[in-house]
Amino acid sequence: MNENRDLETVPRTKSYRDLIVWQRSIQLVKKVYEVTRSFPADERFGLVSQMRRAAVSISSNIAEGQARRTTGEFTNFLSQAEGSTAELDTQFLIACELEFDSERSRQEIPGLIDEVSRMLNALRRSVSPKLATRH
Repeated sequence: MNENRDLETVPRTKSYRDLIVWQRSIQLVKKVYEVTRSFPADERFGLVSQMRRAAVSISSNIAEGQARRTTGEFTNFLSQAEGSTAELDTQFLIACELEFDSERSRQEIPGLIDEVSRMLNALRRSVSPKLATRH
């Protein structure tokens, strides 16, 4: 085994579409788009745009990272996806504070965000065990 995991090749046994975390992140994107449709019109270029971009960024970073050739690159993209998950969580909390959301979305979206976040963390740790102590 190569001592430098950053240069190891990412296993190509699955397409990013086969990754459950990617599938769940797509469900999160759909839910964010659904919920933000009812936000005030003056938030279209504000919080709505930011939340949608953060949600899309999660699945996009998973896909791009899985397509990269090295473990180091993959873990970097997974880390970026984790950052986008935290960003979306913060934005959703702001939307809740401003009462832009529904009671139903207050139950569904945080659960999806938490699930995707936990899955990303587990995938990143499994891809690069030396990073397991980071969190």
